[in-house]
Amino acid sequence: MKITFYGQSSLGIEVAGKNIIVDPFISANEMASHINIDELKADYILVTHAHQDHVLDVEAIAKRTGATIVSNAEIATYYEKKGFKSHPMNHGGSWKFDFGSVKYVSAIHSSAFPDGTYGGNPGGFVIESEHKNVYIAGDTALTFDMKLIPLRTKLDLAILPIGNNFTMDIDDAIIASDFVECDKVLGCHYDTFGYIKIDHEEAKKKFFDKGKDLMLLEIGASLEL
Repeated sequence: MKITFYGQSSLGIEVAGKNIIVDPFISANEMASHINIDELKADYILVTHAHQDHVLDVEAIAKRTGATIVSNAEIATYYEKKGFKSHPMNHGGSWKFDFGSVKYVSAIHSSAFPDGTYGGNPGGFVIESEHKNVYIAGDTALTFDMKLIPLRTKLDLAILPIGNNFTMDIDDAIIASDFVECDKVLGCHYDTFGYIKIDHEEAKKKFFDKGKDLMLLEIGASLEL
C-alpha cells in the first residue's frame, strides 16, 4: 500500500492495483500548487464529510476518471443526483470492494456542502486490504468510539487530524493513537489555514516522547506500508 499526501486531508492511496483519492482539496490550496489534479488517477474517491476543504475537487476528478464516490448516504446521493457514480454507506457499515474492505466509522464534527446542502453525519474510514490496514479519522474530536476500532482491526497506520481549533490537537491525537492501538501516525489537517498552523518539531517530539512515530509528509511525498 502506497499513500501520498496532497495537503490538508487529501490523500492518494494505491492498493491492490486500484487508485483511491481521499477528501480532495487541492486546486485551491496554495501549498499544493505543484499538484495537478488532472494527472491524478482515481478508481474511487472517499469523502469523509461535505466541507469545502474535503470536497472541492471531487467533481472534477470524478468527471475525468469515472471514479466511484464512496461516502455517507447523503453525500453519495448528492453526487448521484449530479450524475456521478456513488456508493452510499453509513456508520458501522462495511463493504468489500475490489481493493479491500471499507468500514464507515464515527467522527465528531459537522458536515454541510459549500452550497448549504446537508452533508449527513461526518465519519472516517477503516480500510482493510490483503496485507495492511489503515484508519482515516477524517475531521474529528477525540472520541471513545475510537476504542472500538482495534476490537475488530489491527491497524498498521492511523491518519489523524492534528491542527487543533476545528479538530483534535497534538495531545488529543496522541491519546487517539492509544485508543486505536496504533503508534504509527500520519498527521493531516494542519498548516493550510492560519487557525491550524502547528510547530512541526514540537509535534513530532511529543509523539516521540510517548514512544510513537508522527509522520508529517511534504505535499506530494509518499510512504509505503
